[in-house]
Formats: sequence, C-alpha cells, structure tokens
Amino acid sequence: MKDLTRKPTTWADWLKAIAAIAALTAFAVWASAWWALLLIPFAFDLYITRRIRWSWWKELENPVTRFIMSWVDAIVFALVAVYFINIYFFQNYTIPSSSLEKSLLVGDYLFVSKMTYGPRVPQTPLHLPLVQHTLPGGAKSYSELIKRPYKRVHPHPVAQGDIVVFNYPSGDTVVANPRLQAMDYYALCHAYGQQLVAQQTPGTLPAPENLTPAQRHKLAQIYHNAGRDYILREPEFEGIIARPVDRRENYVKRCVGLPGQTLQIKERIIYTDGVEQPEPTNVQYNYRLRLRQSLPEAVTRELRLSDDDLVTLHQTGLIPLTQAAVQRLQQLTDIVESIELDTLASTDDIYPLGGGTGWTRDNYGPVWIPQRGATLQLTPDNYAIYERPIRIYEGHADLHMLDDGTIMMGDSICSEYTFTMDYYWMMGDNRHNSADSRYWGFVPEDHVVGKPIMVWLSIDKDRSWFDGRLRLSRLFRWVDNMH
Repeated sequence: MKDLTRKPTTWADWLKAIAAIAALTAFAVWASAWWALLLIPFAFDLYITRRIRWSWWKELENPVTRFIMSWVDAIVFALVAVYFINIYFFQNYTIPSSSLEKSLLVGDYLFVSKMTYGPRVPQTPLHLPLVQHTLPGGAKSYSELIKRPYKRVHPHPVAQGDIVVFNYPSGDTVVANPRLQAMDYYALCHAYGQQLVAQQTPGTLPAPENLTPAQRHKLAQIYHNAGRDYILREPEFEGIIARPVDRRENYVKRCVGLPGQTLQIKERIIYTDGVEQPEPTNVQYNYRLRLRQSLPEAVTRELRLSDDDLVTLHQTGLIPLTQAAVQRLQQLTDIVESIELDTLASTDDIYPLGGGTGWTRDNYGPVWIPQRGATLQLTPDNYAIYERPIRIYEGHADLHMLDDGTIMMGDSICSEYTFTMDYYWMMGDNRHNSADSRYWGFVPEDHVVGKPIMVWLSIDKDRSWFDGRLRLSRLFRWVDNMH
C-alpha cells in the first residue's frame, strides 16, 4: 500500500460539505424523500471526518489496478448521477416510429422533462439506468424485489394538445420473444383466439351486433383465453412476460382528451364535450395515390417522404400525407393521376376489443374519459370500455360481469364506481398510422413519464452523412414550436 497522509481539513472542504448537506436536505424536502437525510453523515465524513476510506484504491501499489479502479469509480458515480437525473429531472428519448410525423420525426432525439408533470417516485427502484426493461442478451434490467405504490412529486396535470411521453398501457404483458414484443399482446390474443374458435366451430360464430353486451363480453373472453393458451403453447412465442408500470415501453403521442371530458371522433375530426378541436398543422392521413410515373427525388425531399412511406406506396398504393403535401401533389398533374383520402376502416381492432361498438379509427365514440373522484354508473353497455381501467389500472381484479349482465365486484353488486386516478386520451398526428388510444384505450396518470421539450439531435436514416443525414434545421428546437 502507498502511504497517503491524511490531508488537513480546509475551508474549501467545509464549503463542499455544507453544499452537499444543503443539497441533500433540499432534495429530501422537495421530493418528500426523507431517506436522503440518511446520507448526510456520509457526506460529512467524505469531506470532514474522513473515517471511511472512500478512495482506498488510490493506496494500491499496482498502477494498472489504480488506473482501472479510477475508471470504475468515475463510471459508478456517473451511473448514480444519471439514475437520479433520469428519475427526477430529464430523460433522453428517441422517436422510434412515425406516429407523430410530421410534427416529430423518426430519428429525433428529445430531452424529456420530468418536472413538467412532476417526477414519479420509482415504483421499481432497483433498475439499471439508461435501460428501460431489457439488457443486451435478453435479461431483465430491473428487479421487483422492492415495489412502491404510485406517487408523483408536486404533480401537474397534462394540458390538452401536449405531446407526452408515457408508459404503454397495454405493455403490462408482452410476448417473451424479443422479435414479437412490439406487438400488442391483447390484440394478438384476440386475433389468434378468434381464428381458433372460428376453425373449431365453422359457420357458427354469431355476429356481435346480434348479441347482448353480456354475450359479447363472454365471447371476447373466450377469444382472449383461447389466444392466450395458444401463445403459451407455441414455442415461437417463448411464453409471456409481465412488466411493472414504470418498466413498460415508452410511447409518445399527443394528448387530445382530458379527464372528465367526453370525446368523439366524427369523420376524423376530434370533438371534446361537443366542441371541435383544431387539428395539428402537420396532421397526416392515408391517401390512395395513383401515379403516371415515379415521384422524382426532388418531390419526395420537398414533401419529406421517407423511404418507408414510398415502400408502403409501392406495396399498397397508400401513403400518409399532410394537407399541404396533398395540395402540392394535386398540382403535379403530369406525375399524379389521382389522389383520394383512404376511408376504409376496420372495426375489429378498435378498443374495446370485441366490444361490438361499430367504431372505427375515423368515427369513434362518444366515450367519457375517467376523472379522479368522479363516479361512473356501470352498465352492461359501458362495461367493456371501463373494465380494464377498473380491473387493471385501479387494481380491482375481482370485477366481473355475470351472464345476465349483472356487474359484480367480488360478491357484491357493483352498479357504480368512483375512479382514483385521472386518465387521458392519446393520439398520434399520423392518424392512420398510429397505435394509440383508439386501439388500447385510456392512459392512466401513473403511466405519464414527462413532456418532450427540445430536439437536441435529429438523424435521417434515409440519407447519407454527406446528403442531409443530420437534420440541422431541427437541432435545439423547442417541441412546442413543432405543431
């Protein structure tokens, strides 16, 4: 061991100690995290008493070991700092899909503010920073040895029109196979179950519109159970995984409906409480485009059409476009033969699955968005819509409906329910290419992560580094200015 003489305490050490203790105390008061006060004696010892050999590795004789340990010390400190910054202040987020095009683009890197809506106290505090749920190789990046109830520090409500990062509500269960984890587990169960039941009883499945709400609910349960059993049985899925709220996949969408509002979509236009909501400037819909010749590269660049958009056009004849892009293409009569809005829409994949509502992505609702403290009259007609929020998000797993339509919670009749959380309705600006609340329902307040505030980097995967790969015009732009 090297002989390191303990340095005398200086006024600078006292200033550092006072600053550290003040910071810990301020954090404990701000976050109501009184456990932070337990760190004060260690901070005092680090700078003043020095009873603990915090830098023991500096006394080692081997210079290689000292060098390695210096890096380990720096990395551990950085990880701890990042852990607390990510939880309470800011987090980096990358736009992975086109659901918010052309407001936020695939390849945008965002600073997400945790302070805007109030940071959540970690519900699974034992997790590695910088990894949401899975380590390279497939192992979990978190432990559920310690679980905490939902709590938010100095909460603030989400505002209508905000772009919000949140944990994917349907991500509470995923298929274990990493290649299939991006698929909605509940939609998979419903689709596979429907196919299996149809094969087992060909020609005997009743039309949902001919069933009572209780019968529709029972049939949806049969589909779900059959699909779940199939997924658990088939090796390709590798089983299923349940994830806690704060370890679910992060999504980013625009909040278009607030707690207590009644939302309806009529011919693609959103209404809340009967009032038409203005569309974002960059809202997109799918159009059926017929061309006389291929679109010149100059046009695709002008309209910011991605390679994925062009592949979709080639395969299906459909392409997502803003209104400005439609008007521009209509001018190119030598290239464009015709362009018309895609109005085809399915009812099978819409929330609630198997609800028999007849709603589509373009004509949905009306649906009331649950609000904390508000009481809802539960009926067989609305049970399918509110069953998941009550059973899953609010923890009443004993809620169920009998064959005669009677709604029960445990052994008691449940004719009304008072919600304990606020809920939001989230949708993408790329309206025909967004997996959002129309497909998986409400976003509970405990799933809200934060608000993107700035694009600090933007990479266009379709371009080379010498041909516009770095989108300079988007660097350090405020997200609120990208509507």
